[in-house]
Amino acid sequence: MLTEKHIVIIGGDARQLEIIRKLSTLDAKLSLVGFEQLDDGFVGATKEQIANIDFSTVDAIILPVSGTNQQGEVDTVFSNETITITEEQVKATPTHCVVYTGISNSYLDECIQNSKRKLVKLLERDDIAIYNSIPTVEGTVMMAIQHTDITIHGSTVAVLGFGRVGMSVARTFAALGAKVKVGARESEHIARITEMGFTPFDIKDIVHQVSDVDLCINTVPAKIVTANVLATMPTNALIIDLASKPGGTDFRYAEKRGIKALLAPGLPGIVAPKTAGQILANVLAQLLLQD
Repeated sequence: MLTEKHIVIIGGDARQLEIIRKLSTLDAKLSLVGFEQLDDGFVGATKEQIANIDFSTVDAIILPVSGTNQQGEVDTVFSNETITITEEQVKATPTHCVVYTGISNSYLDECIQNSKRKLVKLLERDDIAIYNSIPTVEGTVMMAIQHTDITIHGSTVAVLGFGRVGMSVARTFAALGAKVKVGARESEHIARITEMGFTPFDIKDIVHQVSDVDLCINTVPAKIVTANVLATMPTNALIIDLASKPGGTDFRYAEKRGIKALLAPGLPGIVAPKTAGQILANVLAQLLLQD
C-alpha cells in the first residue's frame, strides 16, 4: 500500500484518471493540480492550486505523458489555467522525491539535474512501450481504413523500423492480409523480419522500396521519409507517421506532391485512453511501491 505517501499529479488527459483511480485504491494521499473541471470524486484526492502545494511533504510528482514544454508549462484538459512546474518547486521536495513523466526535454532535464532528484521517463521503459504498441496498432489500422479507399487485405505496406511498435504493426497488417515489407538497419532485425515471414529490406534502400506501396508506416524518430523518398512514392499512397513530433516525414513536400501524410504520435491516449491509462497506472503503482 501507499499509505501516507504524498503524490502530486499535475495536469494531463483522460489517462491520468486511471492513474488517480489506481493510486487512490492504494491509499495514497493525492494532490491534483489542473483538475478543476473534473467532476469525479476520488477517495484521498484533493484538488489544489500549485501555489498551495507544500512541496516539502511530496514523495512523488507525476507529470503527463507529454511532460512539460520548454517553459515548464504542463498541458491539461481539465483546467483552463496555465500550470508551470519550476526548478524551485522541485528543489523544495525531500531528496527522495521522484518525478515521473512520459517524455522529457531540455527544460525538464535541467530542472531535475539542478535539483538532484530522480527522473523516470515512463515511455522509455520496455514494458510500457510494448503494452502501448497494442492501442497504437489498433489506432493505425483505424486510420488506414478511414483514409484509404482500398482494403488492407491485398495492399502493399511498408513498415519503417522494427522496434517494439514496428514489430507489432508489421504482424497485425500481415494478419489482415497485407503484403508487408519492413525496413531496418540492424542485421539481427533483418533476420527476425525474415523469420516472421515479412519481406525485409535495408532502410538505406528505402527510395527503391516505396515505389509500389499503398501504405507507408514510419516508426523511426528521425527524418527518414525525405523529399527523395517521397518523389518515388505513388501519389495515392498514405503515410502514417507514428514517430514522436516532429515525425520522420517531410510533410511539406508530401503535401506538395499530393501525398496524404498523417502525423500520429500518442495514439494510445487518443484511441484507447482508458487502456493507456491503466498501462501507466499499473507500472507507476509498481514503481511507487518499490520506492
